[in-house]
Amino acid sequence: MEPIELAFEELGNSDACPLIILHGFFASSRNWRQVAERLSAGFHVYVPDMRNHGSSPHVSVMDYPSMAADLKLFLDQRGIKAAHFLGHSMGGKVAMWFALNYPEYVDKLIVVDIAPVSYKHSFDHLIQALKALPLSEISNRKQAEAELAAEIPELGYRQFLLQNLVLSHGEYRWRIDLDIFYRMAPNIIAFPETEQLEPFTGSALFIAGADSDYVKLDDITVLFPEADLSIIDNAGHWLHVQQPDIFIERVESFLLD
Repeated sequence: MEPIELAFEELGNSDACPLIILHGFFASSRNWRQVAERLSAGFHVYVPDMRNHGSSPHVSVMDYPSMAADLKLFLDQRGIKAAHFLGHSMGGKVAMWFALNYPEYVDKLIVVDIAPVSYKHSFDHLIQALKALPLSEISNRKQAEAELAAEIPELGYRQFLLQNLVLSHGEYRWRIDLDIFYRMAPNIIAFPETEQLEPFTGSALFIAGADSDYVKLDDITVLFPEADLSIIDNAGHWLHVQQPDIFIERVESFLLD
């Protein structure tokens, strides 16, 4: 499949070193705006919406090779020969796959609370709950939140997901295509076959939440032998939201070292 042009946000001085921030599944560039604004003091920050997310086009295929190809096109169109990459969750897997396949584009790599492995959990129940939301009966976001409470008990996660619910011509609709998400979710949980790839030997930092179980050092070092693992206490999968000051300090310390 041909790569697509991605919508994006851009912050910071154009003369500074480029930093690409890659969001997770169901997220978009807006979820990283506060972090991007703080990092833009020292970097030229780009935050693209990955395919099928945010304001980027909807396409039928969503996997890590296609998203990495989109990212390469994004860089080539802007004449960016190399950059730092920071990716969270799905975005972390995009960043890892990109680094393994296009290492010449990567200065330093930061992967946030994800590893280059295939996980066993499923998004089926979650996506079905979103599809079952009676949009024609929804008059405000609070009502949508209440409708989802039984199936998605965690308030913060419901609110995060409902950022994809938009009001258009007086009616609510999903910004994302839930049918594509349902079909492609197994690709997001997985990680492509790496047997034919050389390890990425550049500088890499994996940052994980102490309360999350997504990252184990043994899952990292085969493909990223120079990687360090940094753990943030009192944080789970959303560590950049739960401990933003510590998170940004770790990111800046690594990138500026």
